[in-house]
Amino acid sequence: MTQALEATRNIEHYVCVAQVADVKATGCLVVYAQGQAIALWNHGNKIYAIDNRCPHMGFPLHQGTVKDCILTCHWHHARFDLASGGTFDAWADDVRAFPVEIRDDQVWVDLAPHADPQTHQRQRLQDGLEQGISLVIAKSVIALLNAGIEPAEPFRIGLDFGVRYRNAGWGAGLTMHTCLMNLLPYLDPEDRPRALYHGLAAVARDCAGQPPHFGVHPLPTSTPDIDTLKRWFRQFIEVRDAEGAERCLVSAVHGGADKQQIAEMLFTAATDHRYIDVGHVVDFTNKALEALDATDWQNAESVLTSLVAECASAERMEESNSWRYPVDLVAILDRAFAEIPAALELGQGKRGTWSNREELVTILLGENAQALADSLLEALRTGCTEAELAGAVAYAAALRIAHFHTNNDFGDWDTAHHTFTFANAVHQGLRRVASPSLLRGVFDAAMSVYLNRFLNVPPARLPEPKETVDNPEKLLDELPKLLDRQQQVNAAGTLVARYLYSGGNPERLLAVLGKMLLREDRSFHVIQEIEAAFRQYSLLRDTKAGIHVLIAATRYLAAHAPTMRSQGQTYQMADRLHKGDHLFEES
Repeated sequence: MTQALEATRNIEHYVCVAQVADVKATGCLVVYAQGQAIALWNHGNKIYAIDNRCPHMGFPLHQGTVKDCILTCHWHHARFDLASGGTFDAWADDVRAFPVEIRDDQVWVDLAPHADPQTHQRQRLQDGLEQGISLVIAKSVIALLNAGIEPAEPFRIGLDFGVRYRNAGWGAGLTMHTCLMNLLPYLDPEDRPRALYHGLAAVARDCAGQPPHFGVHPLPTSTPDIDTLKRWFRQFIEVRDAEGAERCLVSAVHGGADKQQIAEMLFTAATDHRYIDVGHVVDFTNKALEALDATDWQNAESVLTSLVAECASAERMEESNSWRYPVDLVAILDRAFAEIPAALELGQGKRGTWSNREELVTILLGENAQALADSLLEALRTGCTEAELAGAVAYAAALRIAHFHTNNDFGDWDTAHHTFTFANAVHQGLRRVASPSLLRGVFDAAMSVYLNRFLNVPPARLPEPKETVDNPEKLLDELPKLLDRQQQVNAAGTLVARYLYSGGNPERLLAVLGKMLLREDRSFHVIQEIEAAFRQYSLLRDTKAGIHVLIAATRYLAAHAPTMRSQGQTYQMADRLHKGDHLFEES
């Protein structure tokens, strides 16, 4: 018998693996060559060779059944063309098929790869996003990064997919995706593919069942100046006309508006009303801009326009009873906004000299809403920059979480969380563009801190610097064990404080907190919380305020752990398959 499957003939890679008679006698024979388990099938007077591991989850395919040249794996019933290895079930992936030649009654197989693995994995990542298959996403990400592909590439693939295939626009999935991309520098190298996997899988889940977004075209023939487009954009958002606003934004991009002009256009509309959608709109805007930074502003038009629908439809706190009664916070803010230009002008020559941060934070955590607004204006008058003011408010918001008493309702964690992530987004936005319009968001965040004051009655105690140990690394070893148990909020926060006050390595702590985040099932708010805390800590570093921010983040993480950790099991399976582990075979 002579046989040669259709493939490029590569004689130097052919290896003798079996006798024809042995394969015919058994019908299926498992052989090993160069560390590769190969299933040889005798079917229809031909011998076929395929990787013996089912590409879905590693079950040995020699225990499957062949009928009409289709191999069915008995574990999850994935089906494969025996000749090419192609699957008929997208969730399973193609199995590798090896060209076979028969020489002198011996079976020779070609072990040389015949496909570009990176091209294949890029396509599989796209398949995983389209089909919403977390295991396929995980396997693709692991393979791409292991091949030396920069994380920005799979991140961009997920970003482009998310803005194209979700007509509702930017949402939780893309926010998690960007947060996790931002976290990569803080993580241990082995955790970076896991972070990308969580973000990409979140995008796929958010897009499942959604219609695609069909963008609008820019205005024809000529583009108005950016100030006109900005004014129109705000008017359309004001009356909740998402389509008109989107056309203004597209026209601004096509008209050559620069990155700062685009950012100001978006942030201005997002802060024309108070604390819209409990801060999500400003946070989403900031995350979209950070996502574009990570991809060198590729596909900027689609990413930016994904923000418009949420901005136009968002709830405005002027419509909320809590912002109107018993104290009319909106009226206080409107009066403060009218004084911002003069305050900025008065403080312009004093910048670089402001030093009243601690005093301001004390007022921000107080009981007097009018005094709070007045103190913010006074800080601007005495030289505080927009970013410094935003940083102080973000720190006050973090303290609400650090002092959060566990007797509160569990849902109130998110009340404090929303204020903190909103304050962080305003802070990051003002570091990007010192916009007087966005400065209104600092005042909004401060009023939300004021409204959250009841969450600190009584305040949880902050660990003191005197509570130190001789070997802080032993403390860090205990953190995973704490987070394996429920209701360890105070214990976890205390551990982190002691670690840092005892001279522990902050970078190591951040990496461990990131690892603890990634072993839990994906959670929108927890991912937001940790990313915002890491960003704030990176600006505060080894200060006492920085330690308080990490205490807050750890307490929030502990309140939401442990989870089922099913997503981690999926990732672990993908990682073992990539490494070539024989998960179910007896060797």
